[in-house]
Amino acid sequence: MIDPFGRAVTYLRVSVTDRCDLRCQYCMAESMTFLPKRALLTLEETERLCRAFVSRGVRTLRITGGEPLVRKNVMRLFRGLGGLLEGGGLDDLTLTSNGTQLARYAGALADCGVRRINISLDTLDADRFRRITRLGDLDAVMAGIAAARAAGLRVKINTVAMKGINEDELDRLVAWCGDRGLDLCLIETMPLGEIEPDRMDHYLPLSVVRARLAETWTLRDTDHRTGGPARYVDVAETGRRVGFITPMTHNFCESCNRVRVTCTGTLYMCLGQEDAADLRAPLRAAPDDDGPLLAAIDAAIARKPRGHDFVIDRAGARPAVARHMSVTGG
Repeated sequence: MIDPFGRAVTYLRVSVTDRCDLRCQYCMAESMTFLPKRALLTLEETERLCRAFVSRGVRTLRITGGEPLVRKNVMRLFRGLGGLLEGGGLDDLTLTSNGTQLARYAGALADCGVRRINISLDTLDADRFRRITRLGDLDAVMAGIAAARAAGLRVKINTVAMKGINEDELDRLVAWCGDRGLDLCLIETMPLGEIEPDRMDHYLPLSVVRARLAETWTLRDTDHRTGGPARYVDVAETGRRVGFITPMTHNFCESCNRVRVTCTGTLYMCLGQEDAADLRAPLRAAPDDDGPLLAAIDAAIARKPRGHDFVIDRAGARPAVARHMSVTGG
């Protein structure tokens, strides 16, 4: 699949649920209204959709949510997609998780062919973790990380850098990840969905973060890429990497190779744009014929935009996109 700007689309992020067992402040409102079950694609429909994308050239599938591991019977999907890893056209099957369910599922994920996983972790302080997530138990996440490592999964930690919330911990997180042989990816808060408090109170440019880290650590630029938007540096003292995802201060659109499908079957060609394509209708209208589905995918890729328009409106503090991150897929 080649978009109008010559970029090959090889990376698909698929949300399997908008639900989560946490309520992270930058991702969800404290009181969320979730989708009814009937609105979601079945796991069988999700697998069929993923297979269609792989037939069109997708090589990396990332399963997301909400929290994907709270979806009932989700391992059925991982087992089905794992079958595409051996000669089925898929190179990489992975997921992003908050880690709370990994103690239960890490071994089964590895058995399905998952080799790496991103885990969201914004603080190492239990009280602060509960405040950020509103519901979270840091010990459960730490147990999940330990289980993932024991199962042989490569773990990368994702941390949203937030002014006045966790900016004082970023050095500690670099050291903690280094001690455990983990890479770390820092992310700027993104203007998605109406939340409280005001994002501008906590927006922290990663250019500032990198300059601060360089006072403690020797950071060396590298051309390492994982297929996602992060730009990485090597940390000489730990032998690990730190990535920077900067949708606000330096967008990553020129090399974008990915699209996203929500748990309802809506395809977003860009995280920061509202244009979308309904894939649920062709899935259900022709359950034994992928022709209409493939045609809908092709038509959507043909209008993939050059880039996003992320900006935080300083006057009104309105998000660039009204939908919450958990709706699109984290």
